[in-house]
Amino acid sequence: MNKKTKLICTVGVLTAVVFVLTAYLHIPSHTGYTHVGDGIIYFAACILPLPYAAFVGAAGALLADCLTGYAVWAPASLIIKSLTVLFFSRKSEKIICFKNILALIPAWIICIGGYYLYEAVLTGNFIAPLAAIAGYVTQCVFSSALYILIGITFDKLKLKDRIL
Repeated sequence: MNKKTKLICTVGVLTAVVFVLTAYLHIPSHTGYTHVGDGIIYFAACILPLPYAAFVGAAGALLADCLTGYAVWAPASLIIKSLTVLFFSRKSEKIICFKNILALIPAWIICIGGYYLYEAVLTGNFIAPLAAIAGYVTQCVFSSALYILIGITFDKLKLKDRIL
């Protein structure tokens, strides 16, 4: 299989995994839901070129929002998930490296702050969305744990070089 075909197939599979983990393995909250799909977005950002990783995050989250009755969140997800991938590096030999662990911090800030601001603008109230922050933090923690587990597994099996 040529490299471009392998890349496109990997993007398709990862987009589908983000969609499934976001749309079907989530916990509903007061205005949206908490999920672990971000863990796959972090992983994609470590193995794919930037535009492809951004597509995985944006498309997977957008599909999940639109097909599960949360379409009002789709514009925010499109922007937030695209921005999330900017901080991770695929240049390291390993998926789990110091830079990628540090990248979780701005990824969390973008997720928590982005959805808070979007909900505040949507509702016209900057106090009520504070109630959702615990759900966003939970989402970030569990997504980070999934990312680290997958990353450690791929690193131990030396699979990063074989993906693309």
